[in-house]
Amino acid sequence: MDVQKIRKDFPILEREVNGKLLVYLDNAATSQTPVQVIDTIADYYKNYNANIHRGVHALSQEATDAYEGARQKIQKHFNAAYPHEIIFSSGTTHSINIVSNGYAELLTKGDELIVSALEHHSNIVPWQMLCEKTGAVLKVIPMNEDGVLLISEYEKLLSDKTRLVFVNHVSNALGTINPIAQIIRMAHAVGAEVLIDGAQASPHIKVDVQALDVDYYVTSAHKLYGPTGIGMLYGKTSSLKRLPPDQGGGEMIAEVTFEKTTYADLPHKFEAGTPNIAGGIAFGAALDYINSIGIEQITAYEDELLNYATNALQKIPQLKVYGTAPKKTAVISFNVKGIHPYDIGSILDKLGIAVRTGHHCAQPIMDYYQIPGTVRASFSFYNTFEEIDSMVEALKKAIQMLQ
Repeated sequence: MDVQKIRKDFPILEREVNGKLLVYLDNAATSQTPVQVIDTIADYYKNYNANIHRGVHALSQEATDAYEGARQKIQKHFNAAYPHEIIFSSGTTHSINIVSNGYAELLTKGDELIVSALEHHSNIVPWQMLCEKTGAVLKVIPMNEDGVLLISEYEKLLSDKTRLVFVNHVSNALGTINPIAQIIRMAHAVGAEVLIDGAQASPHIKVDVQALDVDYYVTSAHKLYGPTGIGMLYGKTSSLKRLPPDQGGGEMIAEVTFEKTTYADLPHKFEAGTPNIAGGIAFGAALDYINSIGIEQITAYEDELLNYATNALQKIPQLKVYGTAPKKTAVISFNVKGIHPYDIGSILDKLGIAVRTGHHCAQPIMDYYQIPGTVRASFSFYNTFEEIDSMVEALKKAIQMLQ
């Protein structure tokens, strides 16, 4: 993989921050966007900007073809059985809320839901809201010091009352890769459905929703080198047909009278109103870009970056890494003894190094470790070993300044 050639596709990597060449290590928050995707967005607005579906004029037909073509690209990338199993959303959070709002009509008091201790807030709060509405009970799969879920405890939580299990594929705070195939099998054995939050996994790991036999899988384009404001809800046809639509409006209807409305077939039942057309088309372009490199090559290279960075950081005596699971993606969360993570992040920024600090929308994880937050460095295939060296040297300077 020619990393220097790849870097030329990302113009933002050439800019300076505080007089230093940008070292962007905040990819778990959002990835950068290649010119191929930027050009796709510009091309839509310059050449065929029009609303999609039902338009008889040329621009509308071109926009519709491009938008529905992107849906097919997403279907192929994640190996869904049918294009209608791909629902466009505004992102992972919206996708989760589509399912949680739909489940409000499927649950009764005393039904049980299972979440993991490693979740982002977007995969906790909607379900808490659902439990408040329905009287369902929320149970939590615990984790250990390494940031690994305790599957033996998960087995004890499962019962004939379990209706839905929702777990992230990869922890955004720690990088842990969860054993989702096993989690899905165990849930299905008691008749429960499973939703997997794939926002942190899909940029780094090949995902095959049919092989996983997952009921729902969600992700965001901006984690996959695409634009913000667009994402995906994959659902099995049978699962999506059970769910009522979460929004009413145009496009999602078959027929409207003042007496009664009937809903459109999949996928349109869940896509009310004018969508983010340019974003959807660009989502497809982003997947084209990823596949032009190869997800397996991306995974292998990012594993090398992770190992290199982990070894370098562990040589700093005051530093502690949080999340030491044997299977991880390219994320490292750490703290330096006696120094607040925000202070570390601020000094790194002055030196041109972009990292994330705080609880990373995963407060239960921070509460488990009894810390206010961490410094998080997260890598992508356009990062280099030299950038990791720069981060480590900047971190040593920050420690000298703050201790």
